[in-house]
Amino acid sequence: MTDDDERAFREAMIGVRPLPPRRRVASPPPPAEARFARAERRQVLAESLLPPADPAVLDSGEAVAFRRPWVRADVLRRLRAGEFAIAAECDLHGLGRHAAHEVLREFIAESIARGLRCVRVIHGKGRGSGPAGPVLKHVVNHWLQRMDDVVAFASARPVDGGTGAVYVLIGGGPRRGTRR
Repeated sequence: MTDDDERAFREAMIGVRPLPPRRRVASPPPPAEARFARAERRQVLAESLLPPADPAVLDSGEAVAFRRPWVRADVLRRLRAGEFAIAAECDLHGLGRHAAHEVLREFIAESIARGLRCVRVIHGKGRGSGPAGPVLKHVVNHWLQRMDDVVAFASARPVDGGTGAVYVLIGGGPRRGTRR
């Protein structure tokens, strides 16, 4: 910078006052939240060691599929093939039965309210569930069959979670309303 530049700068700054220093209010960082509480993890472990309340809910650990009697077989075939666009998804990993049931009911109800046709529910494969096998997979299968607005569901393609997730087809049947 030359003397002329410096002089021009100082003349330009005549009458200019520095800004008052900013008060920096340090906000405390948000508290860390565990995704699942310790009690919930204990509940999941305890539930995983229990046999299912209804033995009819058990399956071979393979793919699941369900359709209402009035749903054509080709619709279920297309659902299994992943031919419907997934509009939303719900991940139930790590939740206990009661929490998972509530989350699933709310998710399906919200999906119905939003007019969604096909959603994905991730229940996991139950690899860490102990000797009784997957807990959520079996109860999700049972719960979905009891929801009137669920017209069909099938295990997802491997790229979408395989037997650890299901595609769920919603709506459009002779019966309306979601049972608990």
